Amino acid sequence: MYTRRDFGRIALAAVPLMRTAGGVTIGVQTYSYRALPHAQPDDEDVIIAALKTDDAGEIELFSPGIEPSPGPGVNRESLRQWRLTTPMDHFVAVGEKFADAGVKIHSYTMNYNASFTDEEIDKTFQQGKALGTNIVASSTQVSMAPRLLRYAEKHKMLLAFHGHSNTKDQNEFATPESFENALKLSKNARINLDIGHFFAAGFDPVAFIEEHHASITHLHIKDRKKNDGPNMPWGEGDTPIKPVLLLLKQKRYPIPAFVEYEYRGTGTPAEEVKKCLDYMRAALA
Repeated sequence: MYTRRDFGRIALAAVPLMRTAGGVTIGVQTYSYRALPHAQPDDEDVIIAALKTDDAGEIELFSPGIEPSPGPGVNRESLRQWRLTTPMDHFVAVGEKFADAGVKIHSYTMNYNASFTDEEIDKTFQQGKALGTNIVASSTQVSMAPRLLRYAEKHKMLLAFHGHSNTKDQNEFATPESFENALKLSKNARINLDIGHFFAAGFDPVAFIEEHHASITHLHIKDRKKNDGPNMPWGEGDTPIKPVLLLLKQKRYPIPAFVEYEYRGTGTPAEEVKKCLDYMRAALA
């Protein structure tokens, strides 16, 4: 007998989803859908439906999208216990659900900080592997890097550091040097370059990608104003989105470019993400 979930899988799998434009892999960081309803245990259905609307077949999976939502009875400690006690079969099933819908999980986002126990860190790398990826991406602190990389090495996973634009705090990933120093720590260290934050911090993402393309697992694409300016609708900021995309196309770098929707849009998250994907497709046409 088929369940409601089975019928959903069959319906979603019937529609092939686009993964490339002009030879460049494009997709979505599912943080972009953070405003969508979050109702355990079927959050994947909401995300997959949005990806179907946007015709996007490759993602970086944002961990809160498949974890219990903050709220009554769900605090930091209860979330930790959920991570420690949820069987790996659960994450295998989530990964299979995306695969059945024609969606590839390129990487898994887990934003670590000092509140994570060693056991919890270990579990999150196992969870990423169970989901079907070998890349964990993280907005974390420079001081956390050595500790996290031990678990990346243990589980033969890559750990991709994500940066922001706060160059004043030396414990934040923001400058080229902060990324380069992390790469020196381990052969498992990589970079998840957010070109909007990197440019807003005063650096050239095109030149950085050319120099470090072999160490970059994927890009976050957004448009920001220079000099640490705000997020903007694409085409209204200063970030060199088109030059970055054309660099990937011309050099044939195997680096996926994922939409990270953060500006204040006028439509639903799926509608705004579609605008961003269409922008990339037009730039790469």
